[in-house]
Amino acid sequence: MKKLLILLTALTLSLGVFAQEDHMEKMDKKDSAMGKMGEQMDMKKDHIMMMGGKMQMMKNGKTMLMNKDTTLSNGTEVMKNGMCKMKDGSTMQMKEGDMIYMDGKMGKMPKMKMGKMKM
Repeated sequence: MKKLLILLTALTLSLGVFAQEDHMEKMDKKDSAMGKMGEQMDMKKDHIMMMGGKMQMMKNGKTMLMNKDTTLSNGTEVMKNGMCKMKDGSTMQMKEGDMIYMDGKMGKMPKMKMGKMKM
């Protein structure tokens, strides 16, 4: 009887450990997926964007029109007219909905639907 009780206790404890491990793996996968989505949709991070045909800058959570050309941390120069000149000399024109973070990474603005982000 003692052996059966010890075996049952050991089995119960080991099942609890496996259940926690599975839960932790699911949480890690969910966090990494949200992290990737968050990188794409992080509208609070400082960036420059083309919206309504005008260049706008988001700085410290506030949006303002770009009033002067800006050089980013990777050497890319962003002009008021939307022209971007990379450090290697190549250029590109930003289009409606394009955005560039202050570290030089490019992206698209998330689609807005009735004032809220579409997910």
